[in-house]
Amino acid sequence: MAALTLPGAAFETRLREVLRSRVEFIELIGEDLVAAGGKRARPTVTFLAAQALGLDPRDPRWSAVTDLAVCVELLHSASLLHDDLIDDADTRRGQAAAFRRFGNVVSVMSGDFMLSRLLILLSGMPQGAALTRAFGGAASVICEGEVLQFQVAAYADYGLPQYLEVIHGKTAALVELAASAPALLLDTPEAQREALLTFGREYGLAFQMQDDLLDLMGDEAALGKPVGGDLREGKATLPVLELLNGPHGAEVREVLERRAAEPGDVTRVRELALTQGAADRTRQEIRRRACLAVDALSALPPSGAREALAALPRREIERTR
Repeated sequence: MAALTLPGAAFETRLREVLRSRVEFIELIGEDLVAAGGKRARPTVTFLAAQALGLDPRDPRWSAVTDLAVCVELLHSASLLHDDLIDDADTRRGQAAAFRRFGNVVSVMSGDFMLSRLLILLSGMPQGAALTRAFGGAASVICEGEVLQFQVAAYADYGLPQYLEVIHGKTAALVELAASAPALLLDTPEAQREALLTFGREYGLAFQMQDDLLDLMGDEAALGKPVGGDLREGKATLPVLELLNGPHGAEVREVLERRAAEPGDVTRVRELALTQGAADRTRQEIRRRACLAVDALSALPPSGAREALAALPRREIERTR
């Protein structure tokens, strides 16, 4: 990883420039985004994918890659601003959620401001029309996944196809975009773009499945939050779906439908996931998805960047927080 270019000071400076506004509240929310930092996981995928496709960071086209990574981060951040309001969240990255500080209208409009900024950036890039279509498609999938999650809980319409569609929208669609957008920008062969699409989708699915498993089976001290949040929201994640199809399905469905409101509900489902093998089967599926992501990269030439990409889904197999 030492020889690779990853999001750093130049990325943060460019992000700050793009978020500049003459309106103070928008500027403050943008500054919070830059100052909070975070892992920049999705821009990292974009940087690594561009290098795996053979682009040298000293190439004049690298500035467009940086802008592309900024667009990915803006789409992610806009969705978080909206999600925090939807979820009535108190904090984001250790700070008060934007809508708590500035109100609903400011938070939503600031998210929309980020979306407008990324459209402006995309319009000036090589392959701008194709990139705009890709970002628009990803944004649509993100919105549909978020709404479908509520619809499934409202109708108690639990099933694997619905779950996969939800987590594709919730997580995988944006990772897919982050990985494949450099191939559009650089106009590489279609086989390479398809490989990066597959990598991003399978890595994103593995990541969200692991998040969901940890929400039920994780250690609260390591996670820094109570387990069972998805059960309390009526969300049937993969280990719970495994239980719904087993001998204790009726009992688990009742827990879901009452949003784990009774004492001991979460503990009972955790015990069943352990004793009935649902947790282990979920881990096997996470491993399978991670391996699919790694295998997809074989369409790219060997490089340090390709290996760094492959390390990301492999990490999901053992992640504990």
